[in-house]
Amino acid sequence: MAKLTPFHGLLPQPARAAEVSAVPYDVVNSEEAAVLAEGNPLSFLHVSRPEIDMEPGIDLHDDRVYAQAKAAFDRLCAEAPLTLDAGEHLYIYRLIMNGRAQTGVIGAASAEEYNSGIIKKHEKTRKDKEDDRTRHVMTLRSHTGPAFFTYRDVAEISALIAAEMNAAPLFDFVSCDGIRHTLWRVDEAKSAELAALFESKVPVFYIADGHHRSAAAARTAAECAPNNPNHTGKEDYNYFLAVAFPDSQLAIMPYNRAVKTLNGLDEAGFLAALEKEFDITVCEDGEVAANGEFKFYMNKVWRLAKPKFDISKFDVIGQLDASWLQERVLCPILGIDDPRTSTGIDFIGGIRGTAELEKLVNTGSHAVTFSLHAVTLDQLMAIADAGEIMPPKSTWFEPKLRDGLVSHNF
Repeated sequence: MAKLTPFHGLLPQPARAAEVSAVPYDVVNSEEAAVLAEGNPLSFLHVSRPEIDMEPGIDLHDDRVYAQAKAAFDRLCAEAPLTLDAGEHLYIYRLIMNGRAQTGVIGAASAEEYNSGIIKKHEKTRKDKEDDRTRHVMTLRSHTGPAFFTYRDVAEISALIAAEMNAAPLFDFVSCDGIRHTLWRVDEAKSAELAALFESKVPVFYIADGHHRSAAAARTAAECAPNNPNHTGKEDYNYFLAVAFPDSQLAIMPYNRAVKTLNGLDEAGFLAALEKEFDITVCEDGEVAANGEFKFYMNKVWRLAKPKFDISKFDVIGQLDASWLQERVLCPILGIDDPRTSTGIDFIGGIRGTAELEKLVNTGSHAVTFSLHAVTLDQLMAIADAGEIMPPKSTWFEPKLRDGLVSHNF
């Protein structure tokens, strides 16, 4: 069964929480992070993107970058300040975006359960990204960015969470992107009760977002254990920061595709190639109504494509829109043989909307863009249960969890 363990959280002073909290390191580049952190010395981006305080163009994997992250973390601990809770707690974290709320529990997840498959994955990780996160975590001796888990809804857990939210929150603020963040500290007795409910009622967690954070946490535990002659498996380095949300409260957004060239074809040639396997009609916009079809934009026109083949005959991976789009269009027609490594394709998170897909084509940076319907949570869970891996860039979750609200030291 899945464990979510109470721990000694490292938290900012409530009055400084909004200043400290920051978007995750991996949703902004260096330039964007610098703009967000400008004029705010307490922004956690000084820790998660330390290069913003260094010379432009520095190698992000330079030893000095990790040293800068440590220095920024130590400064933030002193100046915010960040304070370690004396007791072991779980924390309730609610986010409200565009009127929709999702409420999860922050706790310590087990690296052993990640390794054994109780924490289920659906994406491949890249070694270079694992290396970076592992080194960042080991340098700070803290997990500062939470992994984002989901689980099948449990009524008893939801009831206990709702009851705890009747108390006054520890933090409650609206971030610059309009998302409201509210956090409650659960007292030690109720934390133990809530942890026991997870362990007895939740068989597995599914990683929604944060595969590299989770993989880096497992590597961190593996690196620390041999250096402790008295290792028991209960040490803090065996656990990492996670937020678990019930599946009924989550929404997945599309992850769209933008291709730079037509692979030597003109528009007529591309359409002719598509029409061999798809029924094509002109449409008014880029919003896709259902799984099993896609829309594409080129030369200021949106078109709807419906497969002539039977998708239901494919396996659980093959039925994903991203899978058959890759196998029937992107690879054979547009030459995108490996979307993980190809420089001819970009992936556009659904939060940017279809207007971004139009912009990419209208400005000439891309020849064609593809709008997809979002993957469902049932599909994600079925794939994870089968031990399969989704195509790259298949899911986009919003809202994003903030770094810096609670950290897990070891």
